Amino acid sequence: GGGSSSPESAAASRRIVSTTVAVTQMMDALGIELVGVPTSAKTLPTRYDGVAKVGNPMSPDMELVKSLRPTDVLSVTTLRYDLEPVFEQAGLNATFLDLTSLADMQEAIRGLGAKFGREAEALALADGYDETLARLQQAASGKTKPTVLILLGVPGSYLVATEHSYIGDLVRLLGGVNIVQGEKVEYLASNTEYLQQADPDVILRAAHGMPDEVIEMFDAEFKKNDIWKHFQAVQNGRVYDLAEELFGTTGNLAAKEALEALYAKLYP
Repeated sequence: GGGSSSPESAAASRRIVSTTVAVTQMMDALGIELVGVPTSAKTLPTRYDGVAKVGNPMSPDMELVKSLRPTDVLSVTTLRYDLEPVFEQAGLNATFLDLTSLADMQEAIRGLGAKFGREAEALALADGYDETLARLQQAASGKTKPTVLILLGVPGSYLVATEHSYIGDLVRLLGGVNIVQGEKVEYLASNTEYLQQADPDVILRAAHGMPDEVIEMFDAEFKKNDIWKHFQAVQNGRVYDLAEELFGTTGNLAAKEALEALYAKLYP
């Protein structure tokens, strides 16, 4: 039909597919219906019970997504490089939400609210993080800022997270100093000798994909590779595994709990 429609009716007539868990949780918090959700070992909001599962966030089933006749397909910027050409080839209108920092995530939530007629809900949700952050920043002010190494484990190897990654951003917001500075990318290949010279106060280990497997890999690496025992963080027992539900590779609704958990590790 022609004419201008209000955002409320626009949201009702939209057929939205969300391809990542974090985005699906945000849509649930904003009270927006979906026609497709990702296939995941994680529990998705009950609102979407019975909704079509479209496959792994990193490689959605394009035929299935197309068959849902979506008006909007939502993914995240960290997957854009891999997925944008695939979505374009399938003739799908994909939006890549930037969830690589807390501020970007807040902006993305406000954007979803504006786009789908849920402004008030989006503002309340986005602004809710500011209070927690302000309180923890206040508590951290005047304390010695720890130097931090963040390792992201993926099955079979690990990367070093810079402050352009989501976890790196949270560390920076709480006053932690990333031992990697001046980089543009989110993750770097690790050079253990360089890391040892930097000798961080704290080592944070984040697992992605298969957390149990990755934690076993980290434990084996820290035992097997002699270099780790020379790190003061290892000697001082300041090596922490980050819970995957709170610390994903992208921002997610658990940001308040993540900030609280991180604060306790940075300022014991």
